[in-house]
Amino acid sequence: MSIITATLWVPRGFAAQFPTKYDIDEAEFSRISKLAKLQLDDAREDLKEARQDDGSEEEIDSLRDGVEHNVKISVSTLDADDDLKEYDLEHYDDDTHEGEGEVAGMFGNVKSLAFHESNEEDPYITLENDEEENEEKEELQILATDNLVLAAKLEDEVAHLEVYVYEDEADNLYVHHDIMLPAIPLCAEWLDIPVGAKKADKDSRGNFVAVGTFDPDIEIWDLDTIDCMYPSAILGEGGQEVAASDKSTKKKQKKKKKSRKLNDSYHVDAVLSLAANRQHRNLLASASADNTVKLWDLNTTQCAKSYSFHTDKACTLSWHPRESTILLSGSYDRTVVAADMRAPDAKIPRWKVESDVETVRWDPHDPNFFYISTENGIIHYHDARMIPSTLESTKPIWTLQAHDESVSSFDVNPIIPGFLATGSTDKEVKLWNVQSSGPSMIVSRNLDVGKVFSTNFAPDKEVGFRLAVAGSNGVIQIWDTSTNAAVRKAFAGRVALPSPEAKMKERLVKVKDDSSDSEIEGGEEPGGESHTGRDGWDTMDEDD
Repeated sequence: MSIITATLWVPRGFAAQFPTKYDIDEAEFSRISKLAKLQLDDAREDLKEARQDDGSEEEIDSLRDGVEHNVKISVSTLDADDDLKEYDLEHYDDDTHEGEGEVAGMFGNVKSLAFHESNEEDPYITLENDEEENEEKEELQILATDNLVLAAKLEDEVAHLEVYVYEDEADNLYVHHDIMLPAIPLCAEWLDIPVGAKKADKDSRGNFVAVGTFDPDIEIWDLDTIDCMYPSAILGEGGQEVAASDKSTKKKQKKKKKSRKLNDSYHVDAVLSLAANRQHRNLLASASADNTVKLWDLNTTQCAKSYSFHTDKACTLSWHPRESTILLSGSYDRTVVAADMRAPDAKIPRWKVESDVETVRWDPHDPNFFYISTENGIIHYHDARMIPSTLESTKPIWTLQAHDESVSSFDVNPIIPGFLATGSTDKEVKLWNVQSSGPSMIVSRNLDVGKVFSTNFAPDKEVGFRLAVAGSNGVIQIWDTSTNAAVRKAFAGRVALPSPEAKMKERLVKVKDDSSDSEIEGGEEPGGESHTGRDGWDTMDEDD
């Protein structure tokens, strides 16, 4: 089984040209040792509780497998287990002979061997590896014209984050590296600030990603470092435990059982949505299945404030594009609130919809308005200035039955005004043109990604028409919507479009494999049946 639950773009120019390989120095080794030991202690405690509670053999076997799977560092690199100390395994190979003589080791007397700090100083190494190093460096290179595309993926029960490089001019998409995750990923958010740098300059830039999973902790990873073993920071109870272990100088006490009670310091259930504040860059908002919304300070990696806006799972967030302290949040309680995070006790504007909220988005081109997508396949468009006196009196500007099933993904193009994309569990991706008279559908496609869980427009002007689409089939497609005749006709008067070729073919780029090309052209439908048009692509008349 393979599934992609979320995708996001990294703007051009933020990724390091030559990402560095993960290097374990003494400080890093100490940090990851503490993280691994905490994981091991938790797993042992769970196993012990299962035995005490007379759990079934299946449950105990499952927990035992979890211990082996989650602990990535050998116990020998940590404190030795009490039961194994009597065997002195650390000195297993240091056998000594009775009487006179030297210690016999596996490799003899190692002290007599010559040691050189670099291969260049070793006279016995004559082969130059510059060519191999240069080739490897070139493979990892990311150009200023490249975009990174991140995909949160579950493949064969292994959760990871795939980091793709998208080369627009070359119609190329490939996996640059991936990051292993502790649980099924549900959401991700790109961060442009060095995380945990308390004295960082306000203009300093970073390239990090925050990932929310079924676990309540939020992990933050450095995208410019490959082959990382552990995250750069953890927002939640796990991060507090590591900090506590750093400060602890007293005799170690028996570890307390993790509390799952609602609190103001960390989430206690799955993290369903993340939103980074682009003006106050050190702030990250998170929404959780524990019904709370939390605000995190990325400089200290601590929770700054916790909010209880909803009575059911908080599932989607969006910061106001101009009023940087206004946060829009939606919930399974079928309400949406627009709260000023500086005044949590003030009366909060609240709107009601007919079913569970899926996504909320401010209109980046007119921030007085916002969109709501719902489980019933409906899009609501609201004026934030029209606050209903009661929930029952909620009245949108317009509503749109976008799909027959849930609108599982929704995005507003940040470059092109009035350009919307919706994706649904009905496997369809639809593009919409919003005018003063209301929305109208431009084109509908089955892009062969299965049930659509993510549709995201690119953030840069040069690739403003590119749409990343992914879903239950575990593949990601980059659709250049500007090559569609109907899209060109709809937005020709609003934005500058590239000059059309004589017979422009529609561009759809995916990861290359051995059996197919990365670009699908002309009448080859990537999946499903054509809705209208001879070639299975165009839904409006061709340009004259």
